[in-house]
Amino acid sequence: MGGERPFHPVKLVVGVLSTHPEYHTILFSRLEERYGAIELVTDPIPFVFTDYYDQEMGGTPQRFFIVFHALVDPTELVACKLFTNGLEHEFAIDAKRTVNLDPGILSAENLILATTKNRSHRIPLGMGIYGEVTLLYAKKAFQSFPWTYADYKSEAFRELFSRLRGTYLTQLKAETSHTEN
Repeated sequence: MGGERPFHPVKLVVGVLSTHPEYHTILFSRLEERYGAIELVTDPIPFVFTDYYDQEMGGTPQRFFIVFHALVDPTELVACKLFTNGLEHEFAIDAKRTVNLDPGILSAENLILATTKNRSHRIPLGMGIYGEVTLLYAKKAFQSFPWTYADYKSEAFRELFSRLRGTYLTQLKAETSHTEN
């Protein structure tokens, strides 16, 4: 019989789609107030995988990721999604988003994204938020699923998350050995 064990802390990653770079400084500040120091902001690239956001956001958004230094309890994903939803509303113009924030948690095993949209492969986490295993780490690389968003399926993004996984594992080991001493 299995017994309950605490979860390993995970790396908090926020995927950002934005058409207003002038808001980034205040966005980063608001996120840092809540989640601590930002470890990495990836270079923005045009989001050309779909035009789904173009009309609402007033053009082709840029995609980048914000990675936080502090490891978090994975159960915080619901609260993070609720907070980032609030930021999306705060930065909206005429009820249209200028930023789209997709928080996720990166572990040794996978990348899980939070969403408000239910689908057959998503698990209810609480407060109207669902979790989706977007990428699975197997065979020494991140693997995608049929439902994985096109940009997350890309070789560039899977390589990015593999590098972040390596950094995460080093940090987890250091923090775990530090607490054991």
